Amino acid sequence: MQVRDWPVWTLRRPALCYWLLIDMAAFATVVYAIVSSETPSPSEIARFAAIAGTAGAVIIGSSIYSHRLGETERNPWAAHLCYLTAGILALPPNLLVLLLFGPALHSLLSPRPETHRWLFTLSATALAVFTTRYVLGWADPHANLVILTLGAALLLILRAGLISLGLKLRSPSATFEENVGEPIDAILGIVAVSIGGLMGCVAEANAIHALIAGPPLALLERAAQLPQWRRSAQRDAKTGLANAVHWDSRARYELTKGSGRTRPMAVMLLDLDHFKRVNDEVGHLAGDAALAAISLLLRGTVRRGDLVGRFGGEEFVVLLPEATPDEAEYVAERVRKAVAALRVPTMATDGKPHELHGLTVSIGVSTTTRFGYELPDLLVAADAALLAAKAYGRNLVSMA
Repeated sequence: MQVRDWPVWTLRRPALCYWLLIDMAAFATVVYAIVSSETPSPSEIARFAAIAGTAGAVIIGSSIYSHRLGETERNPWAAHLCYLTAGILALPPNLLVLLLFGPALHSLLSPRPETHRWLFTLSATALAVFTTRYVLGWADPHANLVILTLGAALLLILRAGLISLGLKLRSPSATFEENVGEPIDAILGIVAVSIGGLMGCVAEANAIHALIAGPPLALLERAAQLPQWRRSAQRDAKTGLANAVHWDSRARYELTKGSGRTRPMAVMLLDLDHFKRVNDEVGHLAGDAALAAISLLLRGTVRRGDLVGRFGGEEFVVLLPEATPDEAEYVAERVRKAVAALRVPTMATDGKPHELHGLTVSIGVSTTTRFGYELPDLLVAADAALLAAKAYGRNLVSMA
């Protein structure tokens, strides 16, 4: 693959500039940390071995255990944050650089469809780590409890801020939780730096004692996977949208809440027209690319707060809270026109670049004004309207 074909160039210009700036700043910081540090002493090397060995054993052991259970791909971000915190307190900057090889090797050895994304995340982590080290004391970090607490807060907030800003620039329509994470992620981060702080203080006193951090680190590593597994169970793998089960649950909750206040709501059912031709003529990979592009388009075209899901195949569904029939029809028409204008770069079955265009969508819309707040009734009405749109020639919006 030539340089001009790298996926990083597909980023929006503000995101591209920001991501490259973070990468370059991290590289410069790492170089400075290496050249400005003296040769490590034997005791410092022993601390590094204890911290890196404990963390490596826990991560590798947990990975093997997960593989034997057939679990999905893991991201041991909490464990990385834990031992990097220990390194901030107990190691000189040049050995702290070596600890960064942990997340780097994990990203290189695991399948990563977006290399530029993990590189950006690693760079942001490196900047947060060395900024925290500078605040605590570049040559000799302070061990005062108040300063350590402020340093831990700085590490978490700076890392989250750098990464979430980059993700927001990459996808302005993404939700706050998609960029920053859920409350449970923040709690796990606090636990990670707390264990890391204890690990660093113990290692500084006696390197071998850092091994006692192994069991709590292993427990943290397993607990950190729970939000990821929950999100995987709620999301459609190909599009990242809410899957049918999760969308159904969220929609019923919103409808129940809306019915108590008699607020107008709507359900929009969408089906891509003649989508089988894409799979048959261009290939299933092109079909998957089209579905992913449609999902991004939907999230960016509907209103903020609308609930988008994938029902399966080429069918999508949207719940529109606080939407009158006229507003729902307007949103549906906006989506229909956006899909018709969509162009999706992909690869054909012969391996040559191909641009999908001419995609259209038929949409059926039902409203609580006519059909009430029971989800099955709204879906049946929206499906009937969708079939009517198909029957009248497709690429249409039909109101139930």
